[in-house]
Amino acid sequence: MTSTACIHDERGAGTVLALTLGAVVMALLVGLLVLAQAQVLASRAASAADLAALAAADAARGLRSGDPCAVASHVAGRHDATLASCTVDGGEVVEVATELAYPFDWGVATGRARAGPPP
Repeated sequence: MTSTACIHDERGAGTVLALTLGAVVMALLVGLLVLAQAQVLASRAASAADLAALAAADAARGLRSGDPCAVASHVAGRHDATLASCTVDGGEVVEVATELAYPFDWGVATGRARAGPPP
């Protein structure tokens, strides 16, 4: 009789184990998705910085009309980023930093770039 009582006490243990393993797998997947999204946003911020720096360097060299930092801000804005900083060194070399906000107000992804005339 004791062996039958022991079997009945363990009924449903497999279901609890399967639900626990399912929850762990789901938590790991959510973590991976958050990390992947962070990487994508960091890459987008870096790309926006690169393009903004190139456009601003063209404006600084006179190849494009406008203030270099205004041009950089416009280009960054077209890529859903904001221009965090812009400096023009030596009249033709431009350094920019961009920011791209994470969803759910988790912070910002940043990108930095420097562009100037060819050597």
